[in-house]
Amino acid sequence: MAPGDDELAFTPALEQARLVREGEVAAVELVEAYARRIEALDGRLGSYLTLCLDRAVAEAREIRPGDPRPFAGVPVSIKDLYDTEGVRTTYGSAAFAEHVPPADEESVRRIRGAGFVVLGKTNTSEFGSLPWTEPRAFHPARNPWDLERTPGGSSGGAAAAVAAGLCPVAQASDGGGSIRIPASVCGVFGLKPSRGRVTAAPGPVNLLSQRGPISRTVADAAALLDVMSGPGAAAGDAIWAPPPERPFLSATSEDPGRLRVAFTTTAIAPVDVAPGNRAAVEEAAALLEDLGHDVFEQAPPADESLLYRFPVLWAVQMASRSPRPEVELIEPLNRELIRMGEGVSAPDHQRTWHDVERALRPVGAFFAERADVLLTPSVATPPPRIGQLRDDDQPMMELIRAGSFTPFTSIWNVSGQPAANVPWTFDDQGLPVGVQLVGRPADEATLFRLSAQIERARPWADRSPPV
Repeated sequence: MAPGDDELAFTPALEQARLVREGEVAAVELVEAYARRIEALDGRLGSYLTLCLDRAVAEAREIRPGDPRPFAGVPVSIKDLYDTEGVRTTYGSAAFAEHVPPADEESVRRIRGAGFVVLGKTNTSEFGSLPWTEPRAFHPARNPWDLERTPGGSSGGAAAAVAAGLCPVAQASDGGGSIRIPASVCGVFGLKPSRGRVTAAPGPVNLLSQRGPISRTVADAAALLDVMSGPGAAAGDAIWAPPPERPFLSATSEDPGRLRVAFTTTAIAPVDVAPGNRAAVEEAAALLEDLGHDVFEQAPPADESLLYRFPVLWAVQMASRSPRPEVELIEPLNRELIRMGEGVSAPDHQRTWHDVERALRPVGAFFAERADVLLTPSVATPPPRIGQLRDDDQPMMELIRAGSFTPFTSIWNVSGQPAANVPWTFDDQGLPVGVQLVGRPADEATLFRLSAQIERARPWADRSPPV
């Protein structure tokens, strides 16, 4: 690595954009700095599955000062669940190990259109099914704070890369906590947007999973979401979130006002919450009270059956994948999920969603009548060691183990509400611990305002892992 690479690598993306625009740093300098760090560090981290650094350098050489695009020359990574023109996209699976898409999906097209330069595709669990990142066909991603532990998942490669300074911001996605979980255990910020906020075009709407940002700063995440969200839903989208009154980036400099903040350290299902994760929420609640918010301890009236219905909904989503994978090439858990999904009839699937809607009515009333924001742990325990939760003989046990690690996240994928991980502290093993903020439907702006207020009161962006 060249002198100055570290400083550039940990500079916020918005500041990098200014430096390139004003000619203080050349875009190719940025890309080459990240390329050197990736070459030096990613052999240990495994945060990327496919790199396109030569292409990134060539694109960066064409960018000049004064380029009007908001992120001209700023590097970014794309999660390997999402199609990138001419760059291998495996979905974390041996079934697609040589798959090279002919076109970008819409959210990637918008990212490129804003001037970002793609460094490569970040590691993911196969099809994004698990909250750790250990695809059997490739290599595991590792936590930059402890290389023996997972960086979470399924956007584990994205969070590890941002935390270790191998990209300034990352496109990721969250179908059951897959942004918030790795953001928490890697010590970075991540936000799952509202259902329909970012289009899935040209593919169909996924009712559980949303594309979103992982970053070191709240402002960078807001700005990337502004780019990904675009001016409106793509033609043909069946579901979309109402556009914000102002760009999300502007919310990060606004006072959130006096908010009603409920907090709980109790998950819907009975699980043990590690003392450090519980204490983080209690400390965050105290800070929010000091900042002038109305803070009270109360859990939303959520029905535990919501957690049991989530695997059914995910299994149907898996069974309806397109392109359809060769089943014998995919991992045991996903084979089981596809088999389960194929056994659910269309009427039963619809009835499951009806049951979910009824169970969520009291939760919606809680946010309408009692709370503007809910504060919880992001995860229940420290991140497990690589391979610790794998079970090839009884693959469905992996889902049970996943639930014990991440019982606070998937309900908000079912409800479609926005939720964020805010970095908070370190546990007694020196591992990052975050807290989750959940907002009202389509109200990412409040989460950005509150997260930015916390960031100003308790900054975290200067933390860097030992790797």
